[in-house]
Formats: sequence, structure tokens, C-alpha cells
Amino acid sequence: MSQLTSKKCIPCSLGTPPLGKEKINEYFKELKDGWDITDNHHLERTFKFKNFEDALKFTNAVGELAEIEGHHPDIYLSWGIVKIIMFTHKINGLSEADFVFAAKIDELN
Repeated sequence: MSQLTSKKCIPCSLGTPPLGKEKINEYFKELKDGWDITDNHHLERTFKFKNFEDALKFTNAVGELAEIEGHHPDIYLSWGIVKIIMFTHKINGLSEADFVFAAKIDELN
């Protein structure tokens, strides 16, 4: 289990710089396989399920977690597939909260 899961998603204030490449790589090593980093800007992962119902249940679980943590990913749902895109909109890049939330999503699946 990642140490990130024991942390809370702390919101950034406007003007906080996005994480640098070194910190991104450090946090990325704590995530389960399947996540990708795109342009050092966002995390992305596609989860596959055997049917729509399971994909929907997972989507709802991620939504509940988002409300608890106060950090909201972009979620795309289709038959048997859920795609999650994580970045901190306020700073238009990655923050520690994105990695904390991604690690917590890993625990749901």
C-alpha cells in the first residue's frame, strides 16, 4: 500500500506552482501500474470491467471519494470502461493531491 493513501487531499491556493518533474516522478512510483503521466500535466488511467454495472459502481465509488476528499477528477464512463483524468484545475497542472487521490482510487479497484 502506498504511503499516499494515508494523506488527505489538501487544496492548493491560486498561484501555487504545479509539481516539477522530479517530484512528479517520486510520487508516480507510489502508484499502482496502469497510470500514465501526460505532458507532466495530468494523470490518466483506464479501468476495465466485465460489464456496465461494475463500471458504474466503480464510477460512483470514485465520486463518493471525490466528495469526501474535496478533489474531483474527470471521469469518463462507457460499457465496461472507466477513464480517470487527474490534475489540479486551479493550478493547471499536477499537485500532491492528484497523486494522493490516484492512490486512493487504486485502493477502490
